[in-house]
Amino acid sequence: MTNSAFQSNGSRLSRIDVAFHRLEALLNGISGVVIFALVCLAAVNVLGRKVFNLPLPGYIDWVEQFMAVFAFFGLAYCQRLGGHIRMDIVIGRLHGRPLWVAEILSVALMLVLTTFLVYGCWFHFLRSFDWAAPLWSRDSSIDIALPLWPAKLIVPLSLALLWLRLLLQVWGYGRAIRLGSTNPVGVPIVLDTGTVATQEAGAVEGRNGRSD
Repeated sequence: MTNSAFQSNGSRLSRIDVAFHRLEALLNGISGVVIFALVCLAAVNVLGRKVFNLPLPGYIDWVEQFMAVFAFFGLAYCQRLGGHIRMDIVIGRLHGRPLWVAEILSVALMLVLTTFLVYGCWFHFLRSFDWAAPLWSRDSSIDIALPLWPAKLIVPLSLALLWLRLLLQVWGYGRAIRLGSTNPVGVPIVLDTGTVATQEAGAVEGRNGRSD
């Protein structure tokens, strides 16, 4: 159950938002597959250790590599849903243009911060990736010498996608301020606590009804 809603129409912003969300959903789905694969990998490692006294070689190395996938691939997707932790004691009391002004200020601040993060993480990746050295001689893990640059590349790429999502949201909130929209497109519309509770209660009742 999400705590936000979305509007769409035939505007250019809405079309870009929907198309970009397909990419975000794909990467978020890949994150889920990776989590499932790591669960299977953990089961194989435990069974191998307990039954055959033969743990999976490089298990920790593989986990460290794939953590970057599910930790960062879903950033833009979560931002699109408005799923990140919010402190909305004050913002929750605003409506209309004052609300969109507060939202655009916070998103713009996140955009600036993400810009610096993309810049720093990209150079961190470059330090790990020696273009002149063979692939097997670059920065690698301790146990089975997995190259670390793919995981380090995931971070700036995922942050770059988050940067684009934030840019779309700045556009969306700016458009809402200009038009005085009550239900703008391209941004999550955060629902009040009562609406979220009603939706959750309805979902629970629906599940109980199907089970009877």
